[in-house]
Amino acid sequence: MIPDKVPKEDVFLGSGDWRKDAHVPSFEAYKELYLKSIEHPDEFWGDVAKDFFWKSKHTGRVLDYNFDVTKGEIFIKCMEGASTNICYNVLDHNVHHRKLGDKVAFYWEGNEPGDQLTVTYRDLLLRVCRFANVLKAQGVKKGDRVSIYMPMVVELVVAMLACVRIGAVHSIVFAGFSAESLCERILDSQCSLLITADGFYRGDKLINLKLIADDALQKCRDKGFPLQRCIMLKHLSKEVDQDQTPMGSQSPPAKRPCPDLQVPWNPDVDLCWHSLVDGASDECEPVWCDSEDPLFILYTSGSTGKPKGVLHTLSGYMLYTATTFKLVFDYQPADVYWCTADIGWITGHSYITYGPLANGATSVLFEGLPTYPDVSRMWEIVDKYQVSKFYTAPTAIRLLMKYGAEPVHKFKRDSLKVLGTVGEPINPEAWQWYYTVVGEKRCPIVDTFWQTETGGHVMTPLPAATPMKPGSATFPFFGVVPAILNESGEELEGPSEGYLVFKQPWPGVMRTLYGNHQRFETTYFKKFPGYYVTGDGCRRDEDGYYWITGRIDDMLNVSGHLLSTAEVESALVEHEAVVEAAVVGRPHPVKGESLYCFVTLCDGIKYNRTLEAQLKQQVREKIGAIATPDYIQNAPGLPKTRSGKIMRRVLRKIAHGERDLGDVSTLADSSVIEQLFQSRCCTAE
Repeated sequence: MIPDKVPKEDVFLGSGDWRKDAHVPSFEAYKELYLKSIEHPDEFWGDVAKDFFWKSKHTGRVLDYNFDVTKGEIFIKCMEGASTNICYNVLDHNVHHRKLGDKVAFYWEGNEPGDQLTVTYRDLLLRVCRFANVLKAQGVKKGDRVSIYMPMVVELVVAMLACVRIGAVHSIVFAGFSAESLCERILDSQCSLLITADGFYRGDKLINLKLIADDALQKCRDKGFPLQRCIMLKHLSKEVDQDQTPMGSQSPPAKRPCPDLQVPWNPDVDLCWHSLVDGASDECEPVWCDSEDPLFILYTSGSTGKPKGVLHTLSGYMLYTATTFKLVFDYQPADVYWCTADIGWITGHSYITYGPLANGATSVLFEGLPTYPDVSRMWEIVDKYQVSKFYTAPTAIRLLMKYGAEPVHKFKRDSLKVLGTVGEPINPEAWQWYYTVVGEKRCPIVDTFWQTETGGHVMTPLPAATPMKPGSATFPFFGVVPAILNESGEELEGPSEGYLVFKQPWPGVMRTLYGNHQRFETTYFKKFPGYYVTGDGCRRDEDGYYWITGRIDDMLNVSGHLLSTAEVESALVEHEAVVEAAVVGRPHPVKGESLYCFVTLCDGIKYNRTLEAQLKQQVREKIGAIATPDYIQNAPGLPKTRSGKIMRRVLRKIAHGERDLGDVSTLADSSVIEQLFQSRCCTAE
């Protein structure tokens, strides 16, 4: 499974003196630990558990499970019989036992340069206790679901940890989602309380979040679920209305005045965060929860249908996020870590809140955009806080690539030691730019593959141990046993390509879909009994490295050949004129499927027949004649979710000429849709 030796050619190692003190200092050390983790998982994870506080010890196996639907109900259990509280472990344990009370937990950096706040672990603990008491006063109790719809402010972390402290289950909804999406998630989880904010800026754009939240609550009422309580944080506004007492502020005042922010207020439903907190005690005993009690619900969309409420539980998620954070980023006590994701996504849950705090880390919490007020913003922040570990998405990297190296070189970035990517496979060209321009060829890149469902990294390099191949997720993390299957469910050995599955659980894997265990079993375990099915395709090369090729529904069967759309996209982006590409399938009377390609060009480049011929030739050269695109469409913009992921389901509809697009509530910019329909390839009719 893991090769005895890694190749010496065509790999990258990074450099730096820090490598000698790394937690996993060599590939040999990785192999030794990996074998222990899969052959003796109870011993491996039992050792990890010793770093945490347990109110009571587990009574059975550390990991117990059934992955085979033919042998009964699917289940995964970790540390069964133990009790603990994750809020206690990430705050009280750090403050009182590790003596980290004065250490910075978060440097908050607002949308506007100069908006900043520093929060220590002791301060964070006091804030969480106060708000936990607020929730208790509102009748929230263990097992209740609380919906959180907030921008990237410190109070978002406070709210989620306050829920966890009293045993409530948080359901965070990304603040870019629509009222309909928020309503749908509140209804599905039957939340007893909504926590939101007045508004926030996304770059130059003012978002009236409370107005959207009120619309969602009205939709809930219209559907027979009258949620009666909404706690609102004042983030931008000075007053709620003339009848309200002006509120004090825990957040720093915004640099930019917001006279146009009209905050709706319903005294029968709305409660003021600051007024409630001002009278709350800063002492709150944690509620001790069983290991398999629910921790949070996070909704993730499938290609069609109702969003899936992924449910994670307490102990396994805590152990796994803490361990992956520590080892994948090689966290050291002096590090300053920055993950640019939003907490509304699983990346923010695992690698802004729980993983870093469990390790006593100092993190940057960023509210703004990577290009606001200029395209140097990210590198300015790296220098400002001396960030050593930096984690972002390929989408952001490709966006910044458009502007070249000059904005990056305005800042030193000499504090950087490890770079990371998350969210989708990174194309080799973006990887090389990230490695060469941002990291100056000294910072290893941890190209992490994982999902909302997996809870944490499952395929990833380790900074000092794994020779990197640009675009490869390399090898499995500890406790993770991957396999590649063909359509018949047969395991493939050696160099091969097919379905990526996992043969046994790790502590952080999801336990079910909230309220629908049958859908959980059908979606992830029915196709190939005995395996967890990721839904992604994967290729293993001759050196044993794993390459994620994209969703299986993004793999095309062209004349009997299985082609990865991600591979074709990467070939297109290698052309100097192309900044981004998306490839979907379109029915073909002879081939079965044909390749329909959307390309976004660099500024100043015009699309013409010559360029089209060059792009087709490039794909032929990189992949082979079988992969030659049938259609290439110039796309000034691509339909993306608010988290930056390309909505290929919508592109397939456009390629087919179908106007019924289904649910597009997560679309960031709907104007691109009509542009793409208008410019469809005429030969594609």
